[in-house]
Amino acid sequence: MPETDFFRGRRVLVTGHTGFKGAWLSLMLLRAGAELTGYALEPESDPNLYTLLHLEREMRSVIGDIRDSDSLMRVVSQAKPEIVLHLAAQPLVRESYRLPRDTFEINALGTVNLLECVRRSDAVRSFLNVTTDKVYRNDERNVAFRESDALGGYDPYAASKACSEIATQSYRSSFLEDRGVAISTARAGNVIGGGDFSQDRILPDCIRSAMNHTAIAVRNPDSVRPYQHVLDPLDCYLTIVGKQFGNPALAGSYNIGPDAADCVSTGALATLFCQAWGEGTRWEHRSDGGPHEAKFLQLDCGLFQTRFGWKPRWHIGEAVCRTVEWAKTYRDGGDVHACMLSQIDAFYNTVQEKPDV
Repeated sequence: MPETDFFRGRRVLVTGHTGFKGAWLSLMLLRAGAELTGYALEPESDPNLYTLLHLEREMRSVIGDIRDSDSLMRVVSQAKPEIVLHLAAQPLVRESYRLPRDTFEINALGTVNLLECVRRSDAVRSFLNVTTDKVYRNDERNVAFRESDALGGYDPYAASKACSEIATQSYRSSFLEDRGVAISTARAGNVIGGGDFSQDRILPDCIRSAMNHTAIAVRNPDSVRPYQHVLDPLDCYLTIVGKQFGNPALAGSYNIGPDAADCVSTGALATLFCQAWGEGTRWEHRSDGGPHEAKFLQLDCGLFQTRFGWKPRWHIGEAVCRTVEWAKTYRDGGDVHACMLSQIDAFYNTVQEKPDV
């Protein structure tokens, strides 16, 4: 990892470390030598990536609710993090329809609780709030969103994340910018990768069906999304908190996503999965009459690519193959920890093309 020298010995706090992205990020930071503290709820699924990796043995892991401001304040006061990466969230659109109030409390108020801890801390110098590509007001215009576009949100998940963005901007302008604390948000697209056991996500659903030798049910095969392997956005997050640590002028709100060619329909993604998995796997269109979902969602990531000189490393075909590699390693009782370290090495050894923006 290019950031290894920077993160070695740094005090880092990750919220949501027991989740899918949080576990991958924790492994990367531990490998880079960070002094890592995590704050999150117990893992939601069984099995889950956090437990499979035995991360509690390698880091200070605090089980707590982001809505518990007193508990969160104690952890920040004790850990004295220099860098904070905020991933704790209720991340599922369908769950937000079932539990809208909880979704707003976790995603909006939880972010405010953490920002208040940062405001009261004299240690934090770099903060990143990870949100979503769904924070924009989506009028289905079939154009890629830019950071200057209006925020909005049809469903409670999207709206709560837009609230989180606004709260972050407020704390940046009102309290933290003048103190030299770098505050950014990252609006990431749909991520895939090994170890995601979530419900109502296309690749985990594909893997479960493949393992059970049943046809994959695809609800909205024509919906277009910016899919990318989890290592690509995590690399962006580490780049942001590392670069803005020494140069707060780099702080801002950034779209994080794949190239336009990797924004594919759900049906195309399912086809790529079936080809990578083999074994006669197939998918079928099976709508369940679920809640509203946007038909088209794409990000213009030119600002981030230009400012940081960054380009995605793995395209969609490689991302799907790496996800299948992990899933089959897990299915066959292999060493998923070693598989992930190998994938991290392969990712950083992939030649990163220069941005074409």
